[in-house]
Amino acid sequence: MSKKPEILRAATHLFATKGFKETSTAEMAAMIDAAESTIFYHFKTKEEVLLAVLKKIREELLLEFEAHSQGRAFNNGLAQLEDTIAFYFHLSGSRPETFLLLHHRFPYELAAVNPVCREHLEAIYNCFVDLFETAIRAGQIDGSVVPNSARKSAMIVFAMIDGLVRFNTYQLYDAGTLYDELLVSCRRMLGSTRNPEKE
Repeated sequence: MSKKPEILRAATHLFATKGFKETSTAEMAAMIDAAESTIFYHFKTKEEVLLAVLKKIREELLLEFEAHSQGRAFNNGLAQLEDTIAFYFHLSGSRPETFLLLHHRFPYELAAVNPVCREHLEAIYNCFVDLFETAIRAGQIDGSVVPNSARKSAMIVFAMIDGLVRFNTYQLYDAGTLYDELLVSCRRMLGSTRNPEKE
């Protein structure tokens, strides 16, 4: 039986909690009760392990959002956006190591010189921004969201949400206490004065 899934779980934990440079392949091997050569049987370098971890995160997050979105109906696009925001918070709480890793500096340093790493990170963040944009576009069609650049608005919303999630990641502040205020801010920024239900 392949040790690859175990290696990726161990690497995710170690990269998230210790950092990339501070994590050794010997530690990964010890964590899964295997010889260090086992790591190099599956991966040529520690950098390759990180790329595999990011690929796995990318695939898992896409699947989770797809499963969450499947068959859901909303009164309007603004309600869809609020549901997506709520799920993003839920996801960050249920996968703390994933978000801790994504909020480290080292993946972005590697992305600056490694196109595969950049592709994985862009896909992860585009997945999130695309979901917010889809909801905003739906709201612009039904009148619950003001006409504006849907992509730019989605990126601003995502930056606000991810900023709060970082508070939780680094245990600086309980971002959950700002959730209602975040929704109010999004409604003020995006909400239309038009009431499509009365038309």
